[in-house]
Amino acid sequence: MQPARRSSLIAEVTERLRAEIRSNRWPVGQRIPTEPELTEFTGTGRNTVREAVQALVHAGVLERRQGSGTYVIATSEVGGALAKYFADAQERDILELRQALDTTAADLAARRRDDADIATLRRLLAERSNRNWAEADPVAITADVDLHRAIVVASHNEVYLEFYDSLLPIIEQVIHARTVKSGDPYNTEHAELAQAVIDGDSERAMRTAGCFLELLIAEYPDR
Repeated sequence: MQPARRSSLIAEVTERLRAEIRSNRWPVGQRIPTEPELTEFTGTGRNTVREAVQALVHAGVLERRQGSGTYVIATSEVGGALAKYFADAQERDILELRQALDTTAADLAARRRDDADIATLRRLLAERSNRNWAEADPVAITADVDLHRAIVVASHNEVYLEFYDSLLPIIEQVIHARTVKSGDPYNTEHAELAQAVIDGDSERAMRTAGCFLELLIAEYPDR
């Protein structure tokens, strides 16, 4: 009976960790607490925590990074599978997909954003604008990703958000590669996009998002 009880406890801890991820208390791209912290958080032993984390790694929800920690890469098993699929995609292909996704998200966000969304967009835009983009500063890139994700959040479409979250690791890689190449943070374009969403101008938001991604795509050679 002992193995059954242990299996049940691991499943319980796994679901508790999964709940933290789904609630966005541990958002995609963030490192989760350390093993000792998780042990204290769940009130269980290290072996139980280790196996629960490993279950989420196998599911594609978490990713261990040598010397850095364990990071959230998806909010669900479906998102994890998509993240693995997109991991080896070409940069231009991801940008072309983003052009469709970000344009629609900007439209929905401009029509559905609420006061909390507006406050978040203003805060993230300020954070992004104040970052040092020299040498592709990782903090600046994270601020960029957070701003684009906040627009998807403001669409208030959970399915859309889960799909977008599955793209975040590769989106971050593409932004890093492009920034190293050009060094242009596109601050004006991001400010115009965020403001269009804040103003509730869906047509302007769609147009701005589309034009901005077109500029990025133009940096890559066509096939």
